[in-house]
Amino acid sequence: MWLTLLLAPVLIYLIIAAILFFAQTALIFPGANVAPAGPPPPGTERLELAAAAGHVLRGVHIPPTERSSAPSLLIIGFAGNASNAADAAEFLHGMFPEADVAAFHYRGYMPSTGETGASALQEDALLVHDFLRARLHPGRTVAVGMSIGSGVAAYLAGHRPLDGLILVTPFDSLAALSADHYPWLPVRLLLRHSMEPIEDLRASRVPVAILSGGVDTTVPPARTEALRRAISNLVFSRTFPRSGHNDIYDDPGFRPAIREALDQVLLPGDIM
Repeated sequence: MWLTLLLAPVLIYLIIAAILFFAQTALIFPGANVAPAGPPPPGTERLELAAAAGHVLRGVHIPPTERSSAPSLLIIGFAGNASNAADAAEFLHGMFPEADVAAFHYRGYMPSTGETGASALQEDALLVHDFLRARLHPGRTVAVGMSIGSGVAAYLAGHRPLDGLILVTPFDSLAALSADHYPWLPVRLLLRHSMEPIEDLRASRVPVAILSGGVDTTVPPARTEALRRAISNLVFSRTFPRSGHNDIYDDPGFRPAIREALDQVLLPGDIM
């Protein structure tokens, strides 16, 4: 009886660890269940791109609605883990109406097909970049990553030449972030998904801007600060002290800050 009482907590612990091990993909990449709220902006183009193993990535391209005398600009958006790529594209179009804006639904996120995961998102980011560059021939290309999308955008910056990178509520390492949320589990042994923005950007010369929330509980400030310290070409950083992970976009200072972030990453001399 005493042995049973002693082993019961161990058994419960192992069961919880097993559940989290097998459910981690759904926890990290739950998919976007919310459809866009309304019709897309005029001129929106729906795109398809062949991915690995015969899967298809689907996305949207929103052309610029404001004229600019500067070289043409492409903004590639990478949304959060529960966000709709079309909504992300519309949001970024509202921030940067002078740019071509494009975003693709992640692999495994409807209407894209396939099985999702960190490696899938990272590999597909390279395909998306190459496809959009060949299709639109932009003068400049900037990636914008939000939440989990910051890890995807950072990977892209580490593997393709970009003119700038804007990260919103970013983290330094998915393993370190997961360990913060589950300090009582051997997360680094259990985690099957790897995203290491801190390594992707450590040696990169891409100009980087960071916007973060001071009371973010999803990505604790310590995880963003670790990334800041590792970036060799951080040209803009803004923390909104009263904002969390999701309401940062509602802060009245967010729009002017992300506009300033774009200006800073595109300053002459910073372009690769």
